[in-house]
Amino acid sequence: MKRTTKETGDTAEHITRSYLEGKGYKILDTNWRIGHLELDIVALDGEELVIVEVKSRKGSSFAHPTDALSEGKIKKIITAAEAWVLFHDWKKDTRFDLILVTLLGPGRFDLEHYDNAFNPTAT
Repeated sequence: MKRTTKETGDTAEHITRSYLEGKGYKILDTNWRIGHLELDIVALDGEELVIVEVKSRKGSSFAHPTDALSEGKIKKIITAAEAWVLFHDWKKDTRFDLILVTLLGPGRFDLEHYDNAFNPTAT
């Protein structure tokens, strides 16, 4: 049975949460929304706030997950992160990571983690 895009994304986010927790990150929020904007995962790495964008694909798809991270998408992530920071009165450092999950089959996946994948002042 084929997975839907939502199921693929949900699986990738579950894998990512487990991965981050295994590295000692504290998950603060998942799928945090404000209006039409969303942050996949908001976490703490020590004292640093990490906004994590999760991109996924099935092993048989052609496009690489980074292809879905356009300049417009980056701007939306930054805008949502600014709202999260204001809402939670966050005063410390923040970084933006990208995690790419390729689902290869039942229980099999590749995960690539890019620290500081983009800079909010670069857009």
